Amino acid sequence: MATTSTRAFGWLDAARRTREAAGLVRTLRPRPADSPLLDLASNDYLGLARHPEVVEGAAGAARVWGGGATGSRLVTGTTELHSRLERELAEFCGFEAALVLSSGYAANLAAVTALAPHGTLIVSDAANHASLIDGCRLARGATEVVPHADPAAVRKALATHDGPAVVVSDTVFSVDGDRAPLEQLAAVCRASAAGLLVDDAHGLGVLGSGGRGAPYAAGLSGAPDTVATVTLSKSFGSQGGAVLGPAHVIDHLVNTARAFIFDTGLAPTAAGAALAALRLLRREPHRADRAREVASTLHRLLGAAGLTAVRPDAAVVSVRAPSPEEAVRWAARCRAAGLAVGCFRPPSVPDGISRLRLTARADLTDAQLGEAVGVISRVAPDGAFTEGS
Repeated sequence: MATTSTRAFGWLDAARRTREAAGLVRTLRPRPADSPLLDLASNDYLGLARHPEVVEGAAGAARVWGGGATGSRLVTGTTELHSRLERELAEFCGFEAALVLSSGYAANLAAVTALAPHGTLIVSDAANHASLIDGCRLARGATEVVPHADPAAVRKALATHDGPAVVVSDTVFSVDGDRAPLEQLAAVCRASAAGLLVDDAHGLGVLGSGGRGAPYAAGLSGAPDTVATVTLSKSFGSQGGAVLGPAHVIDHLVNTARAFIFDTGLAPTAAGAALAALRLLRREPHRADRAREVASTLHRLLGAAGLTAVRPDAAVVSVRAPSPEEAVRWAARCRAAGLAVGCFRPPSVPDGISRLRLTARADLTDAQLGEAVGVISRVAPDGAFTEGS
């Protein structure tokens, strides 16, 4: 008779017990369509996921193209809608060309693996998103991880390598919401003839003129040595991802990126919703300003309540928790009081510090922000407050 240690997948029980002991169990919680919770957990930064024009963009695409892309982009999965979205997205962000994929995760896998073949040095920020990390692991090039947001460390790493190199970084880091020093990173890359690949998932729609993104704000969009990835699932309230860059880079991805070639194309419904959101943002650029304003207000109110919150550079505001267990209980108490917040714990946080992760939305009112901070501070564990508060 097989024992726990010898039967197939028997080791999973021990792994579950280890997670439980560390307070790191994750569960799925289905969200009802009419949730009464005040939402500070989603990444719907511009409040567009339920906007009538975005919903109609998805519905109209479904009526014309059906529910799915029907195949990979190189077979039947490229519609006129995909091409239109790529043209308008590249123009909006200031890049020569764009390539739409089924998710932001896939976009990062495609970009990193295709642009870092054998012999390439990849210099990766220690706080990068998991999709960039996985891209580095799958790439044929060698990866060197450098301290967070440290251009000097990037320069040192590049100086040790004689050959092609690419520096990989988030523009806005998803845990604390801090911004990468893009101008300095670009200068370091150019001094070593290295490429710069940045993930602007949390910058698009929030930073730059009218929400055109962090590369645009840094004067890097359209540069021949800069490539950006974005997601359509945050500020655009849809689904999917894209790679933006010089036309010859995009052509290279079409021909070599496995995450693009062998994946079914983005559903036309998602492409239609994203295109509608993009056009709406072009008409209403103030939404980007409002998202940043909401984040700043949240930070100010949290600090006034005596909580340790990281100053936001975009739309993410994190609040430190004393432990993973306390973070989970804190988030649960918020939910019971009518407020949805994110809860980030190891291994999702590279520094090992658990947090509540709050997201600013352009459609939140000042009254709602006050209500949210009131709930967070009222149910906070004692160890979350700064001394003297």
